Amino acid sequence: MADERPKTAYELAMERLAKKDRETGAESRPLTEEQKTAVAEARQVYQARVAEREILHRSALAKAASAEEVEGLNLALRRDLDRLATDRDRKIAQIRGEQPPAQTE
Repeated sequence: MADERPKTAYELAMERLAKKDRETGAESRPLTEEQKTAVAEARQVYQARVAEREILHRSALAKAASAEEVEGLNLALRRDLDRLATDRDRKIAQIRGEQPPAQTE
């Protein structure tokens, strides 16, 4: 009873999530080594695509002639990064055997 310290916000959040999972009947399965490898590969591909997109963005920024053009390029970069993150998350959910997140367009 001496170690009954207050719980951290993280611990409380994890308890709430676990309770919610139990109520909804969600099951927790550990990933196989094959799945872990596939998830790592999906993340690595995403990182490579992001790096490529950022390099292209910097190159385009250097050639931009106006503030409007820079703003358009920045908007396109954000849109591309969001799309890449969505693709990555969908691929990881597919690997884990979960339902992929709904698309928001």
